[in-house]
Amino acid sequence: MPNEVGGMETALPEEVADKMKVLLTEYNRKEEKTFEDILDFHVKFERIQPFCEGNTRAAAVFMIKYMKTFGFKVNNDAFEKNSWYFRNALVRANYNDLQNGIYATTKFLEMFFSNLILGTEYELKNRYTHMDYADAHSQSVNPKFPKAQFDTLECTLEELAVLEMIYKNPSIKQKELVTETGKSLSTIKRIMESLQKKEYIRRVDGKRYGKWEVLVNQEKK
Repeated sequence: MPNEVGGMETALPEEVADKMKVLLTEYNRKEEKTFEDILDFHVKFERIQPFCEGNTRAAAVFMIKYMKTFGFKVNNDAFEKNSWYFRNALVRANYNDLQNGIYATTKFLEMFFSNLILGTEYELKNRYTHMDYADAHSQSVNPKFPKAQFDTLECTLEELAVLEMIYKNPSIKQKELVTETGKSLSTIKRIMESLQKKEYIRRVDGKRYGKWEVLVNQEKK
């Protein structure tokens, strides 16, 4: 018997192994992972439902461990506090009811993950995910980051992690970034060069005694 999530049938037990292999192969083939890739992985994972129960918890554990490999400081607090929201966000990312004008959307997952790894402050109210919640009651958003939020930038997850650390500590050194992220010095240098080329950061007051300036609060064309 297949699992069912929000009225959507998931993979049959005999299909799970092959579908998970395809999902992981597809994901691992991408050399540079983005914020959107994480969303896509979780949506497809939910469609498969590899376990009889505990799939949402499994997704949370994966996310915590995986984000730490990029240097993000995440733990289970957000998942515990917003467990129902997270579960319903996964359902809404897969649920369609075309006759009633309801379409699958990842917007709820986007807000959850943005809060989790980027420190934005979207309101994660469970009622916002309900089908009958009117658009007129759309939530207010109070992000910590000005104008161009980090979750809207064209960055890999590695770049986002480093960008967040620079935002919090403009004087951070490359060797400190190596320690914080677990990446090699050559990788950190490559990330920094990429962020500068994209005009998301710049060095001010010289290499030795200067600091980094984050430019994402400026309008980009």
